[in-house]
Amino acid sequence: MPSLTKKLPTRKTTKTGAGFRAAALGAVAACVTLALTGCTRLETTAPSSVRAEAAAGAPARFGTVDCRKAKCIALTFDAGPSENSPRLLDILKRERVPATFFLLGKRHIDTYPELVRRMADEGHEIASHTWDHKILTDLRPDEIREELRRPNEEIRRLTGRTPTLMRPPQGRTDDTVHEICRELGMSEVLWSVTAKDYKTKDPALIRQRVLDQASRDGIILLHDLYDGTVPAVPGIIKALKERGYVFVTVPQLLAPGKAEPGKVYR
Repeated sequence: MPSLTKKLPTRKTTKTGAGFRAAALGAVAACVTLALTGCTRLETTAPSSVRAEAAAGAPARFGTVDCRKAKCIALTFDAGPSENSPRLLDILKRERVPATFFLLGKRHIDTYPELVRRMADEGHEIASHTWDHKILTDLRPDEIREELRRPNEEIRRLTGRTPTLMRPPQGRTDDTVHEICRELGMSEVLWSVTAKDYKTKDPALIRQRVLDQASRDGIILLHDLYDGTVPAVPGIIKALKERGYVFVTVPQLLAPGKAEPGKVYR
């Protein structure tokens, strides 16, 4: 696996759709072997389920887009900010597309604080991708709390708002992570579309991979720190708009419902 960034040459963890599927398959095998130990299957909630449950209750408030009617899709970026983020933000501003940024703390938030502020000021959703991209399921509970607490504090200091969404590195999570997220008022967000942009510098290939997987209520996973990703974004936006998609943040995708702390969404 490649490192997350050239500034982290010793890093060996990268999250990918393939990696998550492999981890999931491994978890299934482990559950079969360890059935008596209480191993449970990961349960995720779809955006449409959140909307339907909320709409059945109190009067619905959808904000700017009603994703019950619109063909919504969410563009998300992990492991930033990076030196490529200004160009990405310029593109998103020009195209009037909101995104959700799952930001890393060490060597990212603390290196590019002005970009965190800009993301928030320009209407994007700011979320957490942990402090140091450690695999949460390998950590003790106090270590998990620290990985989640530190970026939250920095983001709150920079933007005035505490994140309520997080994405676990490599998509690896378990009951302990869920419980700690519940304590901290955070929900976990995975993805339904991945371009595997860590494996290629070809913008055309990244674009095609996204378009091949895109569907209504999709959550697209990209990383703006990889060289081929930002150049692929204009083509992704153009093609999906032509297909009738409306870009929204993850919270808007769930509206009028809200993500519930301790739950996992995909």
